[in-house]
Amino acid sequence: MSRLLAIIFGIFLILTAITLPATADIGVNEGYLKNCPASNNCVVSQNADLKHAIDPLPYHTDRDTARKILLKVLTVVPRTEVVEQTDNYIHALSKSRIFHFVDDVEFYFPENENVIHIRSASRVGESDLGVNRRRMEQIRLALRDLNI
Repeated sequence: MSRLLAIIFGIFLILTAITLPATADIGVNEGYLKNCPASNNCVVSQNADLKHAIDPLPYHTDRDTARKILLKVLTVVPRTEVVEQTDNYIHALSKSRIFHFVDDVEFYFPENENVIHIRSASRVGESDLGVNRRRMEQIRLALRDLNI
């Protein structure tokens, strides 16, 4: 009986995680993306400790062209949908293949730098087994191949 309760509780946790509302820990504040939480399921290119640090994405075109090319790249990232975009910010949601856990994927284009600051964070859990970092590195490679 206790095994059955544990299974039911596990299914409940998974379903709850899938339907969680959007996190409030996103966006740009005073020129910076939010810091990562202590968990191992986030990377960010600004003000990060060693565990969460990732390099920003450089570009060699104008900012608007870089943003448009990034938006095109995001259309081919599996299970990813852009939910917000401005002249200097893109927010996308990326879902895991099996359980559809949601990751917030963010891109910030500061005015006087030729880089795109990035942040990718899971909404739930402690570890993502490196998924957020790999996703951002794949986007980096795609942009590099497109010579932006």
